[in-house]
Amino acid sequence: LGVPFNTGLAMAFKLIQAAQVRWRAVNAPHLVALVRAGAVFKAGRLVERPEEHSHHVAA
Repeated sequence: LGVPFNTGLAMAFKLIQAAQVRWRAVNAPHLVALVRAGAVFKAGRLVERPEEHSHHVAA
């Protein structure tokens, strides 16, 4: 089926090692829920999204 298991495992290991270099430790666990919900932070501060106003047209 192509790549032998050991070769695939070695490739996956190398990819994980490369990604790990850019990972950061979570130093604000209380904010994890906000990040998972899609909140955006810039320079460590929460960026407020403008409220979307839905305009209803009377029929």
